[in-house]
Amino acid sequence: MRDITANPSSAAPPSNPPVSAPLTATAVALSRAHAKRLREIYRSAGWPCQDLLEIDLLAAGLLQRIGQSGHETLRVTDAGVDWLAATLLRNRAALSAHEALVERVACEMVRAGRITWRTLGLRAQLPPASEGAPVRWCMVRPDVFSIRNTSVASYVDPIIHEIKVQRSDLLGDLRRPEKRAAYLDLGGECWYVLGCDAKGRSIGAPDEIPAECGVMVIQADRLIVARAAPRSLRQQLPFAVWIALAKATPVAGFDDDAQGLLGGCAPLGNAAGEAGG
Repeated sequence: MRDITANPSSAAPPSNPPVSAPLTATAVALSRAHAKRLREIYRSAGWPCQDLLEIDLLAAGLLQRIGQSGHETLRVTDAGVDWLAATLLRNRAALSAHEALVERVACEMVRAGRITWRTLGLRAQLPPASEGAPVRWCMVRPDVFSIRNTSVASYVDPIIHEIKVQRSDLLGDLRRPEKRAAYLDLGGECWYVLGCDAKGRSIGAPDEIPAECGVMVIQADRLIVARAAPRSLRQQLPFAVWIALAKATPVAGFDDDAQGLLGGCAPLGNAAGEAGG
């Protein structure tokens, strides 16, 4: 038998490789799916799923296995709690920016003399999935929905504004043609309002938005029409939409007397008038 102790370099390699330092969350490139799973584990008893998401979280040091093999549970580590807290702060900041832009567009529509609603749940009709198939229905919640202040049903001129303040949210929305089809079924016009990123740049270019939708962007703190929205042939609202509007509360209008005491307020831009207000 050959003595391998005399020449250490000829010894067989160890069966288990040395353990390296844990990967960071940045190295693993964690996504929203990872954050959702980590929140679920934090709220639950921590039973393992043993899938790829869990492997990433364990490798990043955000999860820790507790117990013996076969009876293990998972615990969110202090680093995992810190990462969840940072994610929560980013989500709150994005939500605040989104709500602020929604409020701004809604106020512009009110200023233009339109009756306006925010995040109104509406039932829309979609074309059949195939020839001969029945029509489909879906529920949508446009950020801003407005109509003209008129008593003539054929003059209501419904307009939908979809607000986007994050690039990822915009790209995800553009991959949903049925959502746009539902908006166009409800409104005479559909607009995308694009916010700015942390460096003040628009999160999207007008040519990225489908041609059936208009585009507004923010320039020098003003809402600017980058591309006008084509007007749909359908100008009257379905009966179900009238019922939803009757049940909902529109955005409050401006108090002219109080506004006069304040000395007036300069408009934010030419968006309302050019958008069909």
